[in-house]
Amino acid sequence: MPTGALGIDFGTTNSVIARSDNAGAVDLIEFAAPDGPGAVFRSALCFWQDHTKPRGLAHEAGPWAISEFLDFPQECRFIQSFKSVAANAAFENAGIFEKRLRFEELGAIFLDHLVAHGGLALADLPDRVVVGRPVRYVGSRPDAALAHTRYQAMFAMLGRPVHYVYEPLGAAYSFASRLTEPATLLVADFGGGTSDFSIVRVEAPGAARRCTPLGSAGIGIAGDRFDYRIMDNLVLPLLGKGGTYRSFDKELEIAPGHFADFGDWSRLALMRNRKTMDQLSKLQRSATDPVAIGRMIAVVENELGYALYDAVGTLKRALSRETHGQFAFNGAGLSIDADVARTDFERWIAPDLARIGDTVDEALASAGLTADRIDHVFLTGGSSLIPAVRALFAARFDESRIASGDELTSIAHGLALIGQAPDLDDWVAPETGGA
Repeated sequence: MPTGALGIDFGTTNSVIARSDNAGAVDLIEFAAPDGPGAVFRSALCFWQDHTKPRGLAHEAGPWAISEFLDFPQECRFIQSFKSVAANAAFENAGIFEKRLRFEELGAIFLDHLVAHGGLALADLPDRVVVGRPVRYVGSRPDAALAHTRYQAMFAMLGRPVHYVYEPLGAAYSFASRLTEPATLLVADFGGGTSDFSIVRVEAPGAARRCTPLGSAGIGIAGDRFDYRIMDNLVLPLLGKGGTYRSFDKELEIAPGHFADFGDWSRLALMRNRKTMDQLSKLQRSATDPVAIGRMIAVVENELGYALYDAVGTLKRALSRETHGQFAFNGAGLSIDADVARTDFERWIAPDLARIGDTVDEALASAGLTADRIDHVFLTGGSSLIPAVRALFAARFDESRIASGDELTSIAHGLALIGQAPDLDDWVAPETGGA
């Protein structure tokens, strides 16, 4: 019989699995991806028609899904970040060619590939499975109870009882394993779709109860929003956003709706259809800057969305290390070579950071604590590397109390440890907790 526990960090952008044994050792599951082995698995799916398969659909997940889509974009249906609709009651199903798949069906297909690509390490699952969930789901009116129901149906394919724990609590438990003295810990987890914050009291090693959750809060702003701020301020103005067109004797602003699909690189490929291209050609003829609209047409026609967002990510990472970064992009019909100051990026994301700061204050209030009562602040998730994000916490808690590390894997590591804890039930999130 399998022993130990499985910790699954099912993320908006990436997913990670860790497995603990009865001795408390934890191993990250590595995947032999096309671009090299690693523990981070992209949360993406790709479908294409194959009538020899069940329901006439073939599919892949993770980096294999991205490779398939980039090779055959017009013949595939690509889905990423589908976690973001888990709590959305308006989402009923996704159209995959002539089929309709519910959230839980998409999730089960994704998990099936995730486990399969884990190989022998996941061939025989342990009896305890702990899955992370956001403190607050993405969306203006998220339904946490609906998300729980959908998660239950999705993870049922594992054939094991599943326990749901707030994602930052997983990171907190991981960080607590390093501590040798009692402390009060705040964990900030910056994912792709949400930023979540939890406060935990950690007792000294050997205590009957090592960790006690005290409070939490979350907001649907994170790395994906920061990426779009770069796109919106640096790229879209070159494609005509903010420009005008002539209609009879009037000059009108180009409708923002023309640029809505630029918020997600995979949706750009879907714009490459006759109706949309005819609309853009008509807009180009009436635009006061037809060259800019020509660039937008080139992006769609030449399927440059993935490469554009790859350049956005490269710039964001560069600005986390240096005070200036180079946005370098050269595609068919669009070339950009711009020096970007970190201060510009910080100005673009300032409204988002202000809302994140308010949410940190909500987490403190939910725990009944003030900032001076926090001994350690642990930052995790890719966006925790952004200096402006770190500065937000330094201003509240002092730099000496801030720690980071294992930005993409600490949650899964901690969830696997929680799965071995005798007080596991005390860590389980309420079915309707958070929004």
